[in-house]
Parts: sequence; structure tokens; C-alpha cells
Amino acid sequence: MSVVWAATAPDSEPFHLVERRSEVKDLADRFSDLRALGQGYVEVRSSDQEFPVLTLAFREDHAVVHLMHDRERISLLVGDGTVPPEAEVDVPVMEELAVFTGDFVLETDRAWELVLDFTQTWAVGPLGEWWEL
Repeated sequence: MSVVWAATAPDSEPFHLVERRSEVKDLADRFSDLRALGQGYVEVRSSDQEFPVLTLAFREDHAVVHLMHDRERISLLVGDGTVPPEAEVDVPVMEELAVFTGDFVLETDRAWELVLDFTQTWAVGPLGEWWEL
């Protein structure tokens, strides 16, 4: 299945929004490279539509997933309890660290599984509960 994606570079270059169209395997390979480095940022969407776009920002075992419904609406996936709600976690969003409360933090491998699920159906409802920003 073909997807369109962008991601941070494993060699620590700044994030440049250059979309690539490839098979999911290429996206998975990039994620594996970033996972080995301990942090990264990935955006993915269908090759047939501009939206929705799912993003995964992670650092070590903590991840945050954003959903861009369209150009104006963004939601966060509610966390999985990996981190207490009152705790704060830093993850790289594009090229800067952003702070999120535990309410929106997932375990990184679980978040990646959700991204893979998204690439199979392009449905966001089954991924979990969304909180619109």
C-alpha cells in the first residue's frame, strides 16, 4: 500500500517538510531508524487525500499522536496511562521539543501500532478517543 509521509532525518538534520510517496515498509524503516536514535517525528497520510494526516512525535518510550482533520482542525489522541495525567513529557514536534501532559502520552510502540493501523484503513475513530484543540 502506498502512503505519503514526512519524517525527521536520522542524522539529526532539522525537520524539512518534504513528503515522500512510498510503500509502508519505507516509512517503517525510517521509524525504526528514529526509534534506534530514541526520538523522532513522523507525519503520514493517504496517497489519495490531503487529509486526514496523523503525526507521531516520540522521545524514548513516550509518544504523542496528533490528528489533522483538515487545515483548521487538530486533535490529540488521549493517552494510554503510560504517564500520570499530571506529569509532563517533552517530545520533538518537527524540530522543537513540545511539552504535553500525561493525558496525551502513549507508549511509543503502541503509538506506532496505531499509525500502522491508520495506514491500513485511513479510519481514525478506531484508534482511540480524540480531544479537539
